[in-house]
Amino acid sequence: MTAAEFVVVANRLPVDRVVTADGEETWRTSPGGLVAALEPMMRSVNGAWVGWAGQADLELAPFEAVGIRLVPVPLSEQEVAEYYEGFSNDTIWPLYHDVIAPPAYHREWWEAYMSVNRRFAEAAADAVAPGGTVWVHDYQLQLVPEMVRALRPDITIGYFHHIPFPAHSLYAQLPWRDQVLRGLLGADVIGFQRAQDSANFLAAVRRRLGFEVKSSSVSLPEGRRTVVRAFPISIDTAPYRELAQRPDIRARAAEIREGLGNPRKILLGVDRLDYTKGIGHRIKAFGELLDQGRVSVKDVTFVQVASPSRERVDAYVQLRDEIELAVGRINGDYDTMGHSAIRYLHQGFPREEMVALYLAADVMLVTALRDGMNLVAKEYVATRADNRGVLVLSEFTGAADELRQAVRVNPHDIEGLKDAIITAIEMAPAEQGKRMRSLRKRVLENDVNAWSSSFLHALETARRDRAERG
Repeated sequence: MTAAEFVVVANRLPVDRVVTADGEETWRTSPGGLVAALEPMMRSVNGAWVGWAGQADLELAPFEAVGIRLVPVPLSEQEVAEYYEGFSNDTIWPLYHDVIAPPAYHREWWEAYMSVNRRFAEAAADAVAPGGTVWVHDYQLQLVPEMVRALRPDITIGYFHHIPFPAHSLYAQLPWRDQVLRGLLGADVIGFQRAQDSANFLAAVRRRLGFEVKSSSVSLPEGRRTVVRAFPISIDTAPYRELAQRPDIRARAAEIREGLGNPRKILLGVDRLDYTKGIGHRIKAFGELLDQGRVSVKDVTFVQVASPSRERVDAYVQLRDEIELAVGRINGDYDTMGHSAIRYLHQGFPREEMVALYLAADVMLVTALRDGMNLVAKEYVATRADNRGVLVLSEFTGAADELRQAVRVNPHDIEGLKDAIITAIEMAPAEQGKRMRSLRKRVLENDVNAWSSSFLHALETARRDRAERG
């Protein structure tokens, strides 16, 4: 396979392996915002994508699928357990999400993380053409920029961080804090979701490494400069807008309302089952509204979609048990023959069904305790061409910086959350329209293409700046 001018490096390849009943292997495009953002561009440039195929102990040669050149990186069962489930998701994930759950620090996990990051870096360095560009993505690969820099000093390197970056008082817990900072600083451009995440990173660099930090850049001892900025990620709005106009999807939305007993209002939560998402907080708030008689089960139904996530990690097993217990108690107290208080769905759904749910829902509850962005909020807004519906949005999501016409909440404040739900339920159509028009303008103008273009422009500027410096 010839070298690529542009290489994306992410934990996963943008395709899922599908084996048919007769043993034939095929690949289909994975769901997800990153794939939607980069797939068209990867097809238009001389590009390649480095990532894991999603199955342990699977050795694959580079191949082409869905119009993209793919470079698989193999992971053993032990590496999946230590690098991915261990260090990435039981150390970095909870630490970077404000220690909502306690992080675990194990040296063997760190060793696996370094080893796997090195393998990704070597694959990227081999795949990129002289003077090309490598764009690394997310917390699983924080050491890759520095490793690629050591192997290929001729290229331009970007890194985008999809989750929050914590305040230094929390980040300082990490035993390998300096190594991670140096790993990230191998990039020419480092992107975060929010300005606060950039500020947290720069503060850590200043305090831990003592490098000169000016405005949005770091001056490195070797004479190089790294730009650090917020680039709020978004969604590909077109599929959501198109599906929302389809007669069959609109009919399905009406069918969903009918199946729920045609309540006056439907509340909707859509999340991965994760302790950062605040699912338990919104269930508690809704249960108390029922207890106090501020809502009735005949008038208001709450639908919670919680797609399965990291089911081999203990914290997630415990969370599922807690949520299902809470839902069972509330439904046992308030369900009637014709109406459910909470319709809880521990499963994922195709995009068509999700758009029907968005159209059926009068109120979207996005009450994460900490979230890098939360693109579900933008998906809901993109479908609401009727300018109806209300978005209740946690101030601790990245989307809160942009979606200012949402009803903002502190999800830890249960009384405030209850009041916000009542405000959303009772909001007049004129007020809904005013807010939703503003939200839609923001989401449609700042879509995923605008996000990727802005980051790529920053990379090109960094490349020119480096060339001028010699």
